[in-house]
Amino acid sequence: MASYLWRKYADHLYSKWEKTFLWDMIEPYRRPKSFTPLVTIYVAAFYTGVIGAAITEQLYKEKYWEDHPGEAVPLMKPKFYYGPWKVLRGDFLPPNQ
Repeated sequence: MASYLWRKYADHLYSKWEKTFLWDMIEPYRRPKSFTPLVTIYVAAFYTGVIGAAITEQLYKEKYWEDHPGEAVPLMKPKFYYGPWKVLRGDFLPPNQ
C-alpha cells in the first residue's frame, strides 16, 4: 500500500512539473489580463462615496432645518479630516459639540 501511495505521489509531482513546463512555454502568447474588473470596482467605489456624501449632507441639512426653520444652513464639518481648512465667503461652522 505504501509503495502504491509513493508511486501516485511521484506521478502527481511529475505531471505537475510537466503542466508547469507546458504553460510556461505558452505564456508569452497569451492575451494580457483585462483591467475591466479593476476599473469597474474603482468606478463603483468612487460613485458610492459620492452618493454617500450627498446623502450625509442632505440629512445634515434636514436636521439643521428642523431646529432652525428658514435659516441658511452653515457648512458641514469634514468627517474624517481634523486639520486646518479654509472657509470661503464668510460661511461659518457650528461650534464643536
